[in-house]
Amino acid sequence: MSGGYSVYVGNAPFQSTEQEIGDFFSQKGNVTNVRIVYDRETGRPRGFAFVEYSDEQSAQRAVNELNGADFNGRQLRVNLANNRS
Repeated sequence: MSGGYSVYVGNAPFQSTEQEIGDFFSQKGNVTNVRIVYDRETGRPRGFAFVEYSDEQSAQRAVNELNGADFNGRQLRVNLANNRS
């Protein structure tokens, strides 16, 4: 089990990199990991990612303040993820 607090990021632009997403979400706290989910068959991004924070307050702040935010022309959906890592 990881010690981080994950948020689910939906509707992410397909061309976004983990670095760009991490930079955007780091305005709300200390980002420890970013993972874009890829389609197994095509290798293309599926349009969502998980961002992990070192503390629960940062994760909650990201959900409260970045849900619905514009990121590279797309409106993000941000929710707390179930921590099952």
